[in-house]
Amino acid sequence: MTEPASTSRLNKRMAELGLCSRREADDWIAQGWVKVNGAVAAMGVKVQPSDRIEVDRKAQGHQATQVTILLNKPMGYVSGQAEDGHEPAVVLINPRTHWREDPGSNRFSPPQLRGLAPAGRLDIDSIGLLVLTQDGRVARQLIGEDSGMEKEYLVRVTYGERGEVATDVQKAFPVAQLERLRHGLSLDGKPLKPAQVDWQNPEQLRFVLTEGKKRQIRRMCEQVGLKVVGLKRIRIGRVVLGALPVGQWRYLGPGERF
Repeated sequence: MTEPASTSRLNKRMAELGLCSRREADDWIAQGWVKVNGAVAAMGVKVQPSDRIEVDRKAQGHQATQVTILLNKPMGYVSGQAEDGHEPAVVLINPRTHWREDPGSNRFSPPQLRGLAPAGRLDIDSIGLLVLTQDGRVARQLIGEDSGMEKEYLVRVTYGERGEVATDVQKAFPVAQLERLRHGLSLDGKPLKPAQVDWQNPEQLRFVLTEGKKRQIRRMCEQVGLKVVGLKRIRIGRVVLGALPVGQWRYLGPGERF
């Protein structure tokens, strides 16, 4: 007997409903905190959209203690795991680097580092807003397969084979190539989604992307003869970097939403 096409694993369904991440769902199921149609759910169980899913308050209480941190990442740090002798950005999360003007009421404690992971990447030679979170809902919102979250960057560029045009690049750069940056380029054999690209000043472009391929902006610029000499992420969704100093961090406030 074949399963209905709408059947899916419980952890996937819980993630689709925005209850938690798949990993969190597995943890909650293992703890006995999830019921399907009134019965405690077993790991790996399949459900249909009509099935009633209930989550114990203990799981919700656990989720309420999870933190999301906004870091102004400096150059020289990698977003995720340490590589090639470079430290991961999470080493910057400690009491000394907590921004004094953080408007939130959270206080730092070591358990907040447990499971804290970057929700998206920011290259080693890029600076700006990096989100680290313990909350699977936030991670899914920012980097899930169906995420279309806007990310905004300020990008300083030069133009020419050797980057010889370093001032008033806007005047030298063909308008048709700017249109290609907005829509028409491909990476890794796949067309890129449309992007917002405009001149912020004669040497700096503003990019707004809804996808995040590896070194995407640098590779896009290379295809039209531009060289990136500085890249800073200033916004993710509705959350902005603002006045947060380089190398310092703050908590995502209770009233803030991406």
